[in-house]
Amino acid sequence: MPLTLEDIARMSGVSRSTVSRVINNDPNVNETTRLKVWEIIHTINFQPNLAARSLAAGRTQVLGLVIPMAVTSIFADPYFPLLIQGISSACNSSGYSMMLWLAEPDYERRMAGQILYSGLIDGVIVASNVMDDPVVEALVNGKKLPFIMVGRHPNDSSVSYVDVDNRMGAAQAVEHLIRLGKKRIATIRGPQTMVAGVDRFQGYLDAMAQAKMKVDPHLVEEGEFSQQGGFQAMQKLLPNQPDAVFAASDMIAVGAMMAIQEGGWKIPEDIALVGFDGIPSSAHTDPPLTTVRQPITRSGAIAAQLLIDMIENPSPTPRRMILSTELIIRKSCGANP
Repeated sequence: MPLTLEDIARMSGVSRSTVSRVINNDPNVNETTRLKVWEIIHTINFQPNLAARSLAAGRTQVLGLVIPMAVTSIFADPYFPLLIQGISSACNSSGYSMMLWLAEPDYERRMAGQILYSGLIDGVIVASNVMDDPVVEALVNGKKLPFIMVGRHPNDSSVSYVDVDNRMGAAQAVEHLIRLGKKRIATIRGPQTMVAGVDRFQGYLDAMAQAKMKVDPHLVEEGEFSQQGGFQAMQKLLPNQPDAVFAASDMIAVGAMMAIQEGGWKIPEDIALVGFDGIPSSAHTDPPLTTVRQPITRSGAIAAQLLIDMIENPSPTPRRMILSTELIIRKSCGANP
């Protein structure tokens, strides 16, 4: 039978409340008494009931990670395992656990309030959010549970977030293609219901405007952040004869690469190709993919660290961080790495 606080109190010759204060590092305990209690605790290898301590402190030491996408999409995209790895690592190093919530959109709308305010979690990280996401809306309106987004909120200045400079990174990719002499630069933009999709498309437009190059609407297609989305969008672009393509994600780029090669075109001789994300497999495509690398794992870790700080040191000031990206030049764009 496990030992209780009462057992330690009896063995130490002090009250149960004194033992509790020692375990919770209460400074108002006589040092001699503190040492005596800890000696008993170490001797019997006592392990406090973590659930009881969490309830007493009003915290669970658990962070919720909400990814409001279809489950099949999450496990097909290498981005999410890297993000989860960063969040989990930061949680573990700070004594927190992570609860992963994979929510289909319809379920999300019905259950957002019930899950988020169940008392099971101390705070929430929302990743890969879409515009007007019901979970984010519930968190903003509730104003009770600390939360942070991976990806900026499109219009609420009070929301905390960690993001990468999607717009600048996309512009640098397109500027690189322009420097290579490409004239018909197409883009497969991500979903315009997602902030990352909007920002990366705006980066494409910025670079084209800076170079005084007209955007041909026939060279703009939209695709889901997936291999299939890239394949289908690229099939629509091929008849319009682009000489380069900026894809809004590496998975889109991989799908585009398949469509280009199946159509009998060569990369980069006929069509140069650049992606975005810098997932590890992008270095092993044929040819290796030029990409805009974003610090995915680091983004997850920083989001968790900032959220823990929000929980432990509440403040009305939002926490925000924008991380830099890096253009990684490989053979798919036609330049020497």
